[in-house]
Amino acid sequence: MLQFEELKRQLEEQEKALEDLGQALGLEKLREEVEMLEHKSAEPGFWDNMEQAQKVTQRMASLKDKDQAYQKLVDRAGDCMALIEMGDEAEDLSLVDEAKEEIEAITGEIASMKLSTLLTGEYDKNNAILTFHAGSGGTEAQDWAEMLFRMYNRWAERHGFKVTTLDYLDGDEAGLKSASIMVEGENAYGYLKSEAGVHRLVRVSPFDAAGRRHTSFSSLEVMPEMELDNTVEIPPEDIKMEVYRASGAGGQKVNKTSSAVRLIHIPTGITVSCQVERSQYQNREVAMKMLVAKLVEIKERENLEKISDIKGEQKEITWGSQIRSYVFMPYTMVKDHRTGYETGNVNAVMDGDLDGFINAYLTAQSQGTLGENIE
Repeated sequence: MLQFEELKRQLEEQEKALEDLGQALGLEKLREEVEMLEHKSAEPGFWDNMEQAQKVTQRMASLKDKDQAYQKLVDRAGDCMALIEMGDEAEDLSLVDEAKEEIEAITGEIASMKLSTLLTGEYDKNNAILTFHAGSGGTEAQDWAEMLFRMYNRWAERHGFKVTTLDYLDGDEAGLKSASIMVEGENAYGYLKSEAGVHRLVRVSPFDAAGRRHTSFSSLEVMPEMELDNTVEIPPEDIKMEVYRASGAGGQKVNKTSSAVRLIHIPTGITVSCQVERSQYQNREVAMKMLVAKLVEIKERENLEKISDIKGEQKEITWGSQIRSYVFMPYTMVKDHRTGYETGNVNAVMDGDLDGFINAYLTAQSQGTLGENIE
């Protein structure tokens, strides 16, 4: 029957896409690495170094999950083809809609897995540290910063990532002045690195009694979580530490003692804070990871040989160069100025539906078509 012939043709296209995906994933090398790690984990004394052993087992589990996800997709395509052939043979048109839905689901899964193959950066697999800053404009900008804070929390929840609030400074009347969160999960930084920049909001202000339209700006910094090891050296004399009392959303569950830590990198003026842990020592360790991540990100972006080459305070917030606009009034639209990707469903975006923007960015980056002229 014609309906089933068309479905079979569509599925065969996806089976070819599956073969290409298998090559892109490097399944042969992946399985060789799993075998090597399994041998390593079976060696005597493997668990003597607990931290290293955990890294090996996590890597092994991650590779196995990727292989199993691909195999499940192959099996799913095979089952779908069997369903189509059965429906065609029995001339059972009631199976057409079910087969259509399954092909659409398989197509989406292939696209999602293919996207992960674009994450080839040195730190893409790392956890991500997100830092929010309200722009000038008082309560308006601070409320917008909190809206972004919620949006990225919801995105992380959708993808099963763990989120920890590291620092949170309340706004004067509403919202927040600044905040930092840790997003933990495989490829968290690879996906979220595209979100760094200035975000612009246009709406009728809920804080304006006259109901006028306002434009607000907030910025987002995205950094990979870095391990504190000998590969990154920061002289102790370059760091000034301040302690203060934890407060705000990030400090509700911590002791109200002066355990919160603020680190200042003297040569650049870069400041990071952490108040989520219960002890000053733990907060300092997390803050050091944040500082290292920020300095490494700047070093990589500016193509410097070493961290000591970074000069002067880094002023990354430039209100005239937003990466994305969120318009609530007079129409609804969210548009990324680098890729041109846009959607009219503002509510879904604010509820964490950001995959379209992230996918468009990573695809454009891989193709070398990423826009250089930010509006």
